[in-house]
Amino acid sequence: MTASMPSGLSPQSRQGELPPALIALADRLGARANFGLTVALSQSGRMRTSADAPWQPFKALQTISLTECAFDWRARSGPLRMIRIQDALIEGAGRLDVRALGLVPLAKIAPSAELTRGELIRYLAEIALAPDAILRNPDIRWRVEGSGRLIAGAGFGATTAEVVLTLDGDGRIGEAYAPDRGALVDGVTVPKPWRGVFSDYRHHNGVWLPFFAEVSWGGPEGEWVYWQGDMKTWSRRG
Repeated sequence: MTASMPSGLSPQSRQGELPPALIALADRLGARANFGLTVALSQSGRMRTSADAPWQPFKALQTISLTECAFDWRARSGPLRMIRIQDALIEGAGRLDVRALGLVPLAKIAPSAELTRGELIRYLAEIALAPDAILRNPDIRWRVEGSGRLIAGAGFGATTAEVVLTLDGDGRIGEAYAPDRGALVDGVTVPKPWRGVFSDYRHHNGVWLPFFAEVSWGGPEGEWVYWQGDMKTWSRRG
């Protein structure tokens, strides 16, 4: 369970406590308050480690919790899909583990508040992939900032995270932005602007979902895309 302070809201009462703009968004997306504990999805795409690095294909499976801030993304990438990656937020702690053939460690980031905060940012940004969490997850703090902009927050103390969600012309989540997600640069975590853009919305299993996304890092050197992916399957579970 993600470490948090009690919200005082049950899943049944949460819908009545949300700002009207959030209720309207949930309704447009087809979110449900009473079905499923997680969503499961599959993706394929490409990613790279720097602006001048070659793209590598990947295939991934992911689960996202609807009732707490938690997810587990597992991918295979590289030549012959020999590199296995786990990027996750489990029981309140961030995880990032990269291995060749599932055995030889290539990169493993030590647990830290910075890592957990970064994974909380990812969870909040991916509300577009799990819109039921708008109604069901009491650990998310919401506020409305003008027309078409919502702020999603979670965590406390050193793990406090916020993401700006910008709605597109159809009133769906088109962009997620954090000004200071931690990026690993030469072995040191450096806060950098981070952005996810969602598109190709389709009505699937009663929900409006983005079937394409790309993610980028920013900074003095400019913004560059490091991840692009298509969603292949999506379903509620539990």
